[in-house]
Amino acid sequence: MAKLSLDGVTKRYGKKVAVDNISFEAQSGRVLGLLGPNGAGKTSTIRMITYITTPDSGVVEFNGKQVGAWSQERMGYLPEERGLYKKLKVQEQLLYFAELKGLSRSDAIKKVDYWLERFDALDWKQKKTQELSKGMQQKVQFISTILHEPDLLILDEPFSGLDPINTELLKNVIDEQKSQNRVILFASHRMEQVEQLCDDICLISDGKIIIQGAIREVKRSFGRNRVIIEHEGGDGLPAKLKAEKDVDIVHHTSNRTELKLLNGTPPNEILEFSMAHTDSIFRFECVEPSLNEIFVTAVENAQS
Repeated sequence: MAKLSLDGVTKRYGKKVAVDNISFEAQSGRVLGLLGPNGAGKTSTIRMITYITTPDSGVVEFNGKQVGAWSQERMGYLPEERGLYKKLKVQEQLLYFAELKGLSRSDAIKKVDYWLERFDALDWKQKKTQELSKGMQQKVQFISTILHEPDLLILDEPFSGLDPINTELLKNVIDEQKSQNRVILFASHRMEQVEQLCDDICLISDGKIIIQGAIREVKRSFGRNRVIIEHEGGDGLPAKLKAEKDVDIVHHTSNRTELKLLNGTPPNEILEFSMAHTDSIFRFECVEPSLNEIFVTAVENAQS
């Protein structure tokens, strides 16, 4: 089983500590979400994993061996900023990337045709990159990342520029790669996508890991202290709840209120109060906080 591991990794740029003694593992057949606000150290971490830079201290290993030029051939890296040659034709470009990763010309031609057809893009073969839309370029970049069947996939904002249909197509392909026991590192600011795709998360702030573990365990650790109420009538319900009960209003519309219970406020107390101040309630549910809320709370606490 393939495995990526970082042990005590630190990276400095002058006096700035970009990555501060971090350790984590990414396992095959699972997707690890590498998260953090801008400037947190995600990009510096990815650069060390891909052997673009090296740590000042600590070790980055893939399959028990320190990363280097050898591991770059077994990785597929989709950067947030595109790395395509604007004046090269799509087929020519993909063949070039495939051969750089060690594929023979004949194998590369077959795989390029397969993936272009899979992405409904065979008509693009003779088009230059600069002729393609942002979404089309993103699909070409994604194909270049996976066509050599890497053991480790590093995907940094892979859905950038894609419409919902193509986003779903990419998600399906990522799920396929996961089922083939690849190690997948997924970096994104879109927490709903992280929740949908990832098994584990590693949240970095100011170069330090502040949360890591399986998503289900992380969410469970924050408790089920969120309540969703869907109701008819009761336009003033959020304000009344805020004024009379120990809660914070997370979000509300005319017929939906989401709140956070504070200091052990019992849910049934909120239910009784809501029933008394609305015409009817057709949903009352205690839920775990969203990953987005966990992200915001954890980062704010770490920076305070």
